[in-house]
Amino acid sequence: MSDSASGGEPTTAAPRLVTTDPVSTAVVRGIVRTAELPDFFDSSFGTLSEVLATQGVAIVGPAFALYRRPPSSEATDLEVGFATDRPVRGDGTVVASSLPGGRTARVTHAGAFEGLVDSWRRLRSWLEEQDLTPGSTMWEVYVTEPSPEMDPRDLRTELNWPLAD
Repeated sequence: MSDSASGGEPTTAAPRLVTTDPVSTAVVRGIVRTAELPDFFDSSFGTLSEVLATQGVAIVGPAFALYRRPPSSEATDLEVGFATDRPVRGDGTVVASSLPGGRTARVTHAGAFEGLVDSWRRLRSWLEEQDLTPGSTMWEVYVTEPSPEMDPRDLRTELNWPLAD
């Protein structure tokens, strides 16, 4: 459930702690300049779909991006991919990986992708208020598949930040 701010703009729901299980994934990895992220996402998802179809590996969840360290204003070290029913065989830029298991802070962002930075900041503040230490990786799950004709306020993105031990 999300709240609405004045003007009807969606906002982020309250953060919570969950326990996640490790998940097999197929990904494309990269260190990508911020301005090049949209093209990286588009080309990666296209390549992943082709390789997974060729290998008969099933996608078992929505698209995601795992940030191998917090993004900077210049470049981002990330993996873009899908949860899969089994490990993929490496093929070109596509490799097998996984999403981590363990205690994870989670919040659902409602609205356009441009608001994700503020939602990540909100999650970090919540972790600090709870006296919890975030780990070095974090990931977004794109619950709502974007399309050119949709209203960006209808997008839902799940933010996940595993806790450091």
